[in-house]
Formats: sequence, C-alpha cells, structure tokens
Amino acid sequence: MSIPNPGYDPSEIKKIKEACRQQNQSYILNEEEPQGDEFAHFLFTGTYEGQEVIFDSVLYTLRLHHSSVLYEMAEDKTAEQFPNYTRWDFEEDANGELVLPEGLDEEAENFKAEVMAELEDSDAVKVKEYVNIDTDFDYGVALEACLHVEEVTGEIIEKFVNDFKSNRLVLDTTLYSFKHEEEEED
Repeated sequence: MSIPNPGYDPSEIKKIKEACRQQNQSYILNEEEPQGDEFAHFLFTGTYEGQEVIFDSVLYTLRLHHSSVLYEMAEDKTAEQFPNYTRWDFEEDANGELVLPEGLDEEAENFKAEVMAELEDSDAVKVKEYVNIDTDFDYGVALEACLHVEEVTGEIIEKFVNDFKSNRLVLDTTLYSFKHEEEEED
C-alpha cells in the first residue's frame, strides 16, 4: 500500500494556511531548506487541477539560474575532456567557506574555469523566466520558478504567489545572458 502524499491532506493544508495567516503572508518559508539572497524555499496553498494542494516551492533569480547552467555546461565539457573527472557538490564549513573535496584534479578544475569564462564571454548561455511543476513529489506539488529580479525578497515571493494563484503570472520570454564579476579578496 502506498503512503498518500501529505501535501494533499486537508489537515496538512489547514496547518499551512494557519501558519500563513499567523505571519500575515500568502506563504511560509520552508525552514528545512536553505535560503539566500538569490533564492528561497517556501510553501503555499493553492489549487492544482481542481484540487487544493500545498505547493513546495523554490524561487530564484535569473542570474543564479544562468550561473547554474553555465557551471553544468562547463562540467559536461570537462567530463568529456577528462574521463576520470568527478563532479562534486558544493559544501561549506562551519564559517560558511567553500570546502573543496580531497583529490581534486587541478588541471581539470582549471580547464572547467576556462570553459566557464569562454562560455560567459561569448554569451553562449542564455536563460529566461520559467515555472516548472512536478506532481511526482513527496509533499504536495513541487514548483520551481525563476524570475528576472535582483534578489528574492519577501515582497517578490508575495507577488509571485498572488500572481500564480490568480493566474496573472506573466513570464518574460526574453533570453538573457549575464557577466559575473569575480569577487575580490582583501
């Protein structure tokens, strides 16, 4: 017997609605997931295919999406060039500093950085706003959205949720490319 998706459970939906009401917002942050200036994980209730449901959502900036696509393309090219290349996940130490995995291939990493720079300089990566919905999810309906905003603030999330729920969400179909400045170390 399969366990039903709790994101469709009326009592669970009621809990999310009450939490939203208490915060006087149309959403609540999903504290179990990371948050940042350019992305947010949050929950809200709405209707999907005529049924009330919880949307387990992530919203991020177009600039962050561009960076992710750029990085993935560079990793793919690196894997083609270096058959033993191992992709790695970003991890942070207790101070929030990036921790590099042991045994990194410096030549492969340098190649990846060069590919990223070439792709960026040539504007080879172009991205646009989008919303993806995934119903094959453990908790409600997964919603992933990317908007052309500088940062993801409470006001941006609130507007997104209200526009989405009222079918007023209009996505920008323009393709954008970004230049990412190097962070200078002091």
